[in-house]
Amino acid sequence: MDIIISNSGGQPIYEQICRQIKGAIAAGKLRPGEPLPSIRNLARDLRISVITTKRAYEELERDGFIQTVAGKGSFVAQQDLELARESNLREIEQHLQAALELARQIDLPAVEVHNILTVLSEED
Repeated sequence: MDIIISNSGGQPIYEQICRQIKGAIAAGKLRPGEPLPSIRNLARDLRISVITTKRAYEELERDGFIQTVAGKGSFVAQQDLELARESNLREIEQHLQAALELARQIDLPAVEVHNILTVLSEED
């Protein structure tokens, strides 16, 4: 499992871990029942605090994306695909809302934000 941590984005590391694991689950890269790295191993691999990885796993478990079995580890939970999709849609909405707020601060019309999004989507 590849997780990339960015220190320049301003997003907390535990949120970056959660977002990437949720994305991998939604994309089918992580299947139900598949084991995740232990909290300690993930912390070591990413060179971050065990507390940070523990917080990410707790958040993922609270949201129903993983299950933790005492003495065995953490595993990808059986997913309701619609629930996973809704979670991703909520995150997209939050990012778009932040973009709109920034656009308002510089008096950029919403149509210009839409044009930017259109150009970006065409680049893929």
